[in-house]
Amino acid sequence: MNKALRLPVFLLFFFSGALAYPVYAQKYSNEFLNIGVGARAQALGNSVIANINDVTASAWNPAGLAGMASDKGLQIGAMHSEWFAGVGKFDYLGFTLPLANSERRIGVSLIRFGIDEIPNTLSLYEDDGTVNFDNLREFSAADYALLLSYAQPVKTKSGKLLIGGNVKVIHRRIGPFATAWGFGLDAGVQYQNGNWQLAAVVKDLTSTFNAWSFNFSDEEKEVLELTDNEIPISSVEVTKPQLTLGAARRFQLNKIGLTPELDVLITTDGKRNTLISSNPFSIDPALGVEADYNQFLFLRAGVNQFQRITDFDGEKNLTLRPSFGVGLVISGFHIDYAFTDPGDSQNLYSHVISLLLNVKPKKRQ
Repeated sequence: MNKALRLPVFLLFFFSGALAYPVYAQKYSNEFLNIGVGARAQALGNSVIANINDVTASAWNPAGLAGMASDKGLQIGAMHSEWFAGVGKFDYLGFTLPLANSERRIGVSLIRFGIDEIPNTLSLYEDDGTVNFDNLREFSAADYALLLSYAQPVKTKSGKLLIGGNVKVIHRRIGPFATAWGFGLDAGVQYQNGNWQLAAVVKDLTSTFNAWSFNFSDEEKEVLELTDNEIPISSVEVTKPQLTLGAARRFQLNKIGLTPELDVLITTDGKRNTLISSNPFSIDPALGVEADYNQFLFLRAGVNQFQRITDFDGEKNLTLRPSFGVGLVISGFHIDYAFTDPGDSQNLYSHVISLLLNVKPKKRQ
């Protein structure tokens, strides 16, 4: 991969962080958590909060963990994908297991999105102005999230109600220059009545705060000043709450099943380039359809990220991100694949592969 692409993408990371003000609400803060965990969700256009019921539910709707059958026991999930033509790496590892009360579940998930091998050019020039490539050093800019999840069913007179929540710890690191720690809460519900499934998720329920600290040497600060770059100061970045509503319905014809789902993401951090854009609320819909044969073979398709892009003639065109994928279940092993376009018209398609493994508990004699 051409390393020249890494610096522009890194700069996008760097300046989207907390650089200018001591405390403020940053639009698109912690956006790496909205990329999506699991190839199934990616193939469905991220419209899964109503029918998700595996280990990846921690990242989408923690209530979905309680929808897993108790006989599934321990479930482990892993995923790897590459973004921006391989410049960015997105990885996930998680597990969930039932408590003594088998209807209740806990989950632990670790997410990383990073750009590696970024050349540090701050020390490229010697004091006499000559270029010394031996001074080049590489570093990584990476975002990490640890999700601690809990879910359980709630008794109701009709239907099936599940509730769940996350405690999440955010760590962001930009080489040796900057680090941030953040904490937040998520909460979600799922309700099933017959073939209908409804859901709601609030992420960053009380707002998520990332506290940034920066570490530049005197020489690096001098280079930043000479190149008209702002020297960042310690600051706090705030991620405002966002609400997602979802509805899905199951259709069954002999061994063939069909499950469409429509999700609506409502952000509260100001006007965004979405299908319905206003201030402070913006609305971004997502639609996905999953077909399966006897819960063994799955075909999936989805669309999301509707945006209006202005072309060179000044005309606005509606763009979207399409995706599709397949899945296969063999005993307790699930393998899913998704093929998706970030929707920026640059043909930077991404291949996503994820695995799920069920480890069933031994039956007591």
